[in-house]
Amino acid sequence: MEVQYRKEYSPALGRDMECKIYGHKGRPVLFIPCQDGRFFDFENFHMTDTWSPWLEAGEVMVFSIDTIDQETWSDTDGDPYWRIRRYEQWLQYITDEMVPFMREIVNERNGWTGYPGIMVFGCSLGATHAANLYFRRPDLFDRLLALSGLYSAGYGFGSCTDEVVRRNSLVDFLGDMPKDDPRIALYNLKKAVICVGQGPWELPDSTRQLAQILAQKDIHAWVDFWGYDCSHDWYWWYKQVEYFVPYLLKND
Repeated sequence: MEVQYRKEYSPALGRDMECKIYGHKGRPVLFIPCQDGRFFDFENFHMTDTWSPWLEAGEVMVFSIDTIDQETWSDTDGDPYWRIRRYEQWLQYITDEMVPFMREIVNERNGWTGYPGIMVFGCSLGATHAANLYFRRPDLFDRLLALSGLYSAGYGFGSCTDEVVRRNSLVDFLGDMPKDDPRIALYNLKKAVICVGQGPWELPDSTRQLAQILAQKDIHAWVDFWGYDCSHDWYWWYKQVEYFVPYLLKND
């Protein structure tokens, strides 16, 4: 498996950001680590083993990036006004810096002049970030795999509910969306999988709330609740990747 390392200064964040790239060609996949995670977690937690059939076959290239959760969602003693705006800067880093870089690489490797869209994938708080990106920027992301996420910003920002917090709280962002919003038709041209277990350390009520809002807005997504043996753990995320990725990679 081909692996590349990249370190680049981010104007949006005002600091160097690191990432790793796995695979030699194929559809681009953006992996967002779990809470406080680092760009090497995709490899260190052996998610590379689970994705290896698609990586080795040249079906995907995975770009694994750094979070800045310790400055944003995890710093619950910090000023929420500043933290949520710092989070916006991180999202800007992804959309304005990582996405163009990903496009350039996959176009070069595949001999494309365009690209088929980007899949965004995360587990735990990484799933929260992935879902925020997918629903806020359907012009950039056309696939979502969100495993064991939380979809209310109350987890990181408590009772702070200004307009920037609501924009990053999926149940509020989609709950506030008019039923005739043109983004809904765009979502329904794409594929989203949102999955959670009902076992130890999982919090399925957040996904249930999101599922109700998706149904109310007629937004199509595969929302799946796994059993009471399914815990908040890498072992189960490996199984879920194996189960859902073939569906997400299928172009239909």
